[in-house]
Amino acid sequence: MPGIEIESLRELRVAEPESEQEVSEALRCADGEGVAVIPRGGGTKLDWGNPPRRAGLLLSTARLNRIVEHAWADLTVTVEAGCRFAELQRALAAHGQRLALDPLWPEQATIGGVLSTNDSGAWRLAYGGLRDLIIGMTLVLADGTIARSGGKVVKNVAGYDLPKLATGALGTLGVITQATFRLHPLARNTRTLTLAPADTAAAQALLLRIQDTNLAHTALQWRAEAGRPPMLDVLFEGTDAGIAAQTARLAEVAGRVSVAELGEAVWRARQEIADRGSLVKCSVLPAEIADAMGAIGRTGDGNWRAVFQANGIGWISVDGPLEPLRSRIEARGGSLCVLRRPRGHSPIEAWGGAGDALPLMRAIKQRFDPKSTLNPGRFVGGI
Repeated sequence: MPGIEIESLRELRVAEPESEQEVSEALRCADGEGVAVIPRGGGTKLDWGNPPRRAGLLLSTARLNRIVEHAWADLTVTVEAGCRFAELQRALAAHGQRLALDPLWPEQATIGGVLSTNDSGAWRLAYGGLRDLIIGMTLVLADGTIARSGGKVVKNVAGYDLPKLATGALGTLGVITQATFRLHPLARNTRTLTLAPADTAAAQALLLRIQDTNLAHTALQWRAEAGRPPMLDVLFEGTDAGIAAQTARLAEVAGRVSVAELGEAVWRARQEIADRGSLVKCSVLPAEIADAMGAIGRTGDGNWRAVFQANGIGWISVDGPLEPLRSRIEARGGSLCVLRRPRGHSPIEAWGGAGDALPLMRAIKQRFDPKSTLNPGRFVGGI
């Protein structure tokens, strides 16, 4: 899709406000002057989605980087949007707690950027996604209005659910300045086991069999790449005795499939895919993962890699044409988003069809940002 290239975005004027009030003033002025604003956190996902149609100002949250309040007894934390994810995790770990999330580029990615892109990985199977973990948010709208929603207690469900609405909106509804999350204790012990099914059909059957048991695994992923057999990785957390019992049960479920302990490095598979030139996110039913793998193999040029979580969310690096892959995935009821296009490839709409949801999404965008000041054109349907 035509739009502003990522290199041009890096050459824009940059505003680095130090407070919500300064964010509000910057947006109010930009909106009044008709200047398009591109919110930026750590810049790790600035090239995801469609390129914006126009851009005049990069609004950085780099100076909004404080941990506002860690209510460790209540298992909640309130943090500013510019705080680096890894820094937050280190602070929480000092109290034996964590935000149960495994986003990409944790040392560079900010809380606001992770929220805006709805970035979560393998832990989502046990702990849910970002919309399950966030309980409060402050969002500055395009006209400078500071909107707050949610609270600091896990059971607070009153009011308009702004946190869930803004999560994954790519900054098109407002600039996130602060967020409150529910926390989980750090795991006492962990163990990663890798299974090696004979082929794709066997991997599909084994993945579903594991999901149908009473195993209490934290994560389950399917790794595959061109020319190699599939692998299934299982993560257990808990006490030594509990993990030992889970391991024995997994061996029973696996039957004759070999089980090895390759270590935690296997959970970097999604990160390694994201570090390559192209990046595609796919969503299918768990029972359709094998079919999706077959479609990827028919589309790729022999250099593809993919990792699917057991819930059917997959991350793919493929150099072949993407429209045929999207057609095959959508024909089976799935969806495919092109987050990052490889250089030299023909333009392709990032999000695919939004279906019946698009009119509602446009109405929400019109309500929050009537002048299309924030990331114009970057989201679904050119929003």
